[in-house]
Amino acid sequence: MPSKYLSGNHIRQLFLDFYTQRQHQPLPSASLVPEDPTVLLTIAGMLPFKPIFLGQRAAEFKRATTSQKCIRTNDIENVGRTKRHHTFFEMLGNFSFGDYFKEQAIAWGWEISTQVFELPPERLVVSVFEDDDEAFNIWKQQVGVPEKRIKRMGADDNFWVSGPTGPCGPCSEIYYDFHPELGDDHIDLEDDSRFIEFYNLVFMQYNRDVSGNLTPLQNKNIDTGMGLERMAQILQKVPNNYETDLIFPIIETAAKIAKINYHDSDENTKVSLKVIGDHVRAVVHMIADDIRASNVGRGYILRRLIRRVVRHGRLIGIPGEFINQVAETAISLSQSVYPHLRQREAVIKAELEREEGNFLKTLDRGEKLLGEIIQEVKKQGLTVISGESAFTLYDTYGFPLELTQEIAQEQNLRVDVEGFNTEMHKQIERAKAAHETIDLTVQGSLDKLAEHIHSTEFIGYEKLAITAKIAVLLVEGIAQAAAPAGTNVQIVLDKTPFYAESGGQVGDQGYISGDGVLIRIEDVKKESDFFIHFGKIERGTVRVGDIVTAQVDSANRRRAQSNHTATHLLQAALKKVVDEGISQAGSLVSFDRLRFDFNCPRSLTEDEVQQVEDLVNAWISQAHPAQVEILPLPEAKARGAVAMFGEKYGDQVRVIDFPGVSMELCGGTHVNNTGEIGVFKIISQVGVSAGIRRIEAVSGAAVLDYLNVRDKVVKDLSDRFKVKPEEIPDRITILQTELRHNEKVIQNLKSQLAIVKSDSLLQTAQVVGEHKIIVAQMTDIDPESLKDAAERLLQKILNGAVVLASIPEPGKVSIVAAFSSDVNEKGLQAGKFVGNIAKLCGGGGGGKPNLAQAGGRDASKLPQALESAKDNLLRALK
Repeated sequence: MPSKYLSGNHIRQLFLDFYTQRQHQPLPSASLVPEDPTVLLTIAGMLPFKPIFLGQRAAEFKRATTSQKCIRTNDIENVGRTKRHHTFFEMLGNFSFGDYFKEQAIAWGWEISTQVFELPPERLVVSVFEDDDEAFNIWKQQVGVPEKRIKRMGADDNFWVSGPTGPCGPCSEIYYDFHPELGDDHIDLEDDSRFIEFYNLVFMQYNRDVSGNLTPLQNKNIDTGMGLERMAQILQKVPNNYETDLIFPIIETAAKIAKINYHDSDENTKVSLKVIGDHVRAVVHMIADDIRASNVGRGYILRRLIRRVVRHGRLIGIPGEFINQVAETAISLSQSVYPHLRQREAVIKAELEREEGNFLKTLDRGEKLLGEIIQEVKKQGLTVISGESAFTLYDTYGFPLELTQEIAQEQNLRVDVEGFNTEMHKQIERAKAAHETIDLTVQGSLDKLAEHIHSTEFIGYEKLAITAKIAVLLVEGIAQAAAPAGTNVQIVLDKTPFYAESGGQVGDQGYISGDGVLIRIEDVKKESDFFIHFGKIERGTVRVGDIVTAQVDSANRRRAQSNHTATHLLQAALKKVVDEGISQAGSLVSFDRLRFDFNCPRSLTEDEVQQVEDLVNAWISQAHPAQVEILPLPEAKARGAVAMFGEKYGDQVRVIDFPGVSMELCGGTHVNNTGEIGVFKIISQVGVSAGIRRIEAVSGAAVLDYLNVRDKVVKDLSDRFKVKPEEIPDRITILQTELRHNEKVIQNLKSQLAIVKSDSLLQTAQVVGEHKIIVAQMTDIDPESLKDAAERLLQKILNGAVVLASIPEPGKVSIVAAFSSDVNEKGLQAGKFVGNIAKLCGGGGGGKPNLAQAGGRDASKLPQALESAKDNLLRALK
């Protein structure tokens, strides 16, 4: 073992230095938001190099080394319960792109493990793919590992695949043995108590086709990964990854807030502290990489992790807000390696504070109701929480299904998830995890063609029509030599004037034409360095190799570039008018409008919106010329060019500069000067998630379209109201006042009618001991009138209980319970009582002990529900 303690930061640096000294280019960690559209989050160290492994992009370096931030949530239930599971982790890697292969990778893997990290060779075991004799012999004959400590394993463990097709190959792993005294005769690498795998060497040497056949790759690659947290556990001699200096200070902070000691705590408390330590690391880095909490995609993953932190804080006795105190420790631990964490501290903490505050309110409501549900389930001797109950928690209280399942599991119960999904009525299910496989195929067949075609040359900045050659023709993702008229196709040209969807700007539209051929292009997307033209053949037969004319729709291009430049001006105006710290959180530049999402914790005032619009139009009228330059990235940033956070940029970047107004890194198309835009109009500004605002606007010719629609609406309203356009607001105000008055009159009449109808129910009152009860269904009574009727009946019977129900509209049930104080003293609470009754109708609700209201969806169950209500009252009031 090393003679002195090695910190996590030191381990990381030793790894990078080792490979840098061996001609590997050290590269910074990529963002947790990957370029790959098939993956929500960066889940592996190799993901940023996917296009190189496919042969779709030339490698700038033959060798590279990184420490890559990763997020995985597919096995989130194991976090804190095992020694090694994490949602956030760092993967140390060395990569070879067609350079060295197995022999050198194995030699260096052994050298860094035994000489740099000084792991005793007798404590190391290696695995190889069962058919990989080459790797086996290298380990045995060249490295000198005893044969008993080289284990052959099957494809599930030691053959890496990217998906059904594409690059693949055997791998070899290095394990650390915590108990070498047990000997070499019965080595079981699945024994987590004895072995931990810390280094995985992937030998990417084959390509797998659709039939499963393996053919050798022309360029063989090396992809390795060493888990930083695992190596820290080994070298720091702690029992698990959580007690390393990478995570344990976060755990200690949480324990201090809870006024407990980690080492003296029971196992459940330790699990909660570990979850907090792991998840806080994850959310801090996710927010720093510009992910915001939401109900979909990676935003939902962030929200789920934050909520788990908050709940586990509650479990260890932290009653209120605490997450930012723990986040401060996480930022401090990582800021030397990831300085942007400190730079974005305010954004991180604002997002965490909002999410934590909102979820604490959800927890208070949901946990109380779930506790009652669990108590009732156990009372009935059941082991399953119904899907209806879980859905009520989700739909009415915003309580996540996953949290209901987690709490239920702690009580040895499970949730009827199928029933929950039925109640959701085909609503889109929330994503529980990122895609956890890396599909290296592109449009089905491009992976196999990548070695035979060049990347697409884009010349659309200079020209809108060119002569090009069809390099690839795909039909439903499958390569074809030819396709007839009427076929939907995807085409790759050797060069193109069509802009591919990128940076928020939509792809160009237009035509590809040739000898007797016409293809209407509806969209263009970019996959690595290939531009894929999506279209339909309107005339002729298209063949690979055809020489064609590619023509962009110039009118749509003008609209798009007008909107794109207007987006840049909008961001500059927001920084001047609202807050210099505003940054882009997303955008859409289409032919008819633009959309700009930005970080802002509050709504803009009407005056601010007007100031922003006026400033943009002032810049347009001044006709600022565009200056476009290709600059080294450091120089562009030094000049003050604005970069979108989380976006990946090469060494050379395209800078769009409107001097004195806006300077941004951007690959999109733009006007030659701002005067070409003509005019700019903001349509709306709304909040799309916590801390994120959205402005929608139009510019140029699209403004005329927008004004024409508005003018038509105004003229129509003027004709209908028989007033001048400027008198429309006053006329609407008068109508609204009249409507509110009439609604009050109608409601008063409905209440009087309900009271009249209810009086006839007095004769149905049933005497139970000293009380009277009325349980009945009324027809054509709305919920508010039903409540008035129940209160009136209770006043008349004085001492008792009234339960009334109605079906105010198809598919909707309304139930009201009104109890006297004497009934409350018998242990009956109107809120809980009516809520339980409503469940029988597929609903829920609650209220005060003396008066409560609930609803349901299944009217067919109402007679049964009322019968149950009556039986319960008779039994309780005897």
